[in-house]
Amino acid sequence: MRSIVQKTAIAFLLASQFAIGQAPKKLPETQHPRAEVEMHMRFLASDELQGRRTGEQGNLVASRYIAEQFRVLGIKPAPGQTDYLQLVPFAIQKSAKEGVLIANNDTLRVNKEFVILGSGAANLTADIVFVGYGLADDYKTDVKGKIVVAQIGTPESKTPQELFTASNEKRKLATQKGAALLIELFTAQIPWSFASRYFGGEKTSLDNGLGDAVAHVWVNGQQKKYADLFKSGATKATFKTTGREQTSVKSHNVVGVIEGTDPVLKNEYVVVTAHFDHVGMGKKGGNTYTAADSIFNGARDNAFGTVAMLTAAKTLSLKPTKRSILVIAYTGEEVGLLGSKYYADHPLVPLNQCVFNLNSDGAGYADKTLVSVIGLDRTNCKAEIEAGCKAFGLGVFGDPSPEQGLFDRSDNVSLAAKGIPAPDFAPGFKSFDGEIAKYYHQAADNPDSVDFDYLLKFCQSFAYTARLIGNKPVKPYWTAGDKYEPAAKALYGK
Repeated sequence: MRSIVQKTAIAFLLASQFAIGQAPKKLPETQHPRAEVEMHMRFLASDELQGRRTGEQGNLVASRYIAEQFRVLGIKPAPGQTDYLQLVPFAIQKSAKEGVLIANNDTLRVNKEFVILGSGAANLTADIVFVGYGLADDYKTDVKGKIVVAQIGTPESKTPQELFTASNEKRKLATQKGAALLIELFTAQIPWSFASRYFGGEKTSLDNGLGDAVAHVWVNGQQKKYADLFKSGATKATFKTTGREQTSVKSHNVVGVIEGTDPVLKNEYVVVTAHFDHVGMGKKGGNTYTAADSIFNGARDNAFGTVAMLTAAKTLSLKPTKRSILVIAYTGEEVGLLGSKYYADHPLVPLNQCVFNLNSDGAGYADKTLVSVIGLDRTNCKAEIEAGCKAFGLGVFGDPSPEQGLFDRSDNVSLAAKGIPAPDFAPGFKSFDGEIAKYYHQAADNPDSVDFDYLLKFCQSFAYTARLIGNKPVKPYWTAGDKYEPAAKALYGK
């Protein structure tokens, strides 16, 4: 029988081992097989899944594959659910083939001077009414049967996501008011060439139930003559279009729960996430391809993160943490973070019980000695992240390419905006250099180009980091003064 002194010494050594970031050898992360991460990668990024594009068959197969991994591991569906699949309703809109907007002597062309966000076939002429930002308080007169013109966004909106959200709300309001057409004057700090190409081309969006809503267009208000024309220069306008064909499609988030071991802390959840969708094949992939290789496999973006998420799911199910773990594989990231946005608006676990989100997404890797963490200094979990990586021989680089605003460009932002601390755990890089560009959204990004030894270390580090945060004595929180701290105070009530 060991003496008290011996037990104390052993306990001290174990505590020291954790402190310097060495994972105990008996933890599942340490014993996780390289062959398993390679198996997941080779399946998810295989040609047979055809680039896992949201709404297409390869995407559905990927979600089912992930769900079956959860089932084999004994992970439970989210409370109140009978399966792991959360249906996310999407709509695919084709580009309008024809369309003109005529006011005074000016004729604006669809996808040139204006874009159609939503409309069936139309041929109408009506009076113009300018309604400021098009918010409820801006409607001072009856607009039934008239063309409503509004400034894009709101006085507070800044990001593209906020602009688009405001646009949807304005369309609903204009429909309720009986307007014949909603025109928004696009003056956002985004190049019109990009906006018209992105919003005017084939687009996948959440099916927001606005299929029968009033026709809705954006006019290039960055051109002063068009802004002046529709604000005060013209009293009538004519709108003609063949409309945008819309098809409803389905995709799924995959959601599972690993119950925590502590009777109190198990009511708090660490959310472990990654998106599994990619951009598809051929022209839809958006970059150069050949007849011999037209599939954008998405090994780095983001089968890499998905395999890390699956590794965490397995290791944390084998030896659970004090806090519960909510594991989510998101769809729809490549079409605008839509799967994570849908989940944030339709959570399967109350958001105020979710204390941290460890997301994994990246563009690729250029430094196999590192993990890059976007938002490393923005929460009180920096020590756990660094220890989790150090345990498997990897350093941590915080916030690469800060000018890119990467924190708000991955799925972590959907829960961050609700108030949940949410850094992104990405493969190692410091800038968008040639090595990143070589594979990012390229047909060359296939499993044979992946360093599986690095993938294993990355996955082990991700899983162990999640474990350390799941067992953290102090509740995770934002660094004081973070821009999402007010949302956290509203969410958690403090």
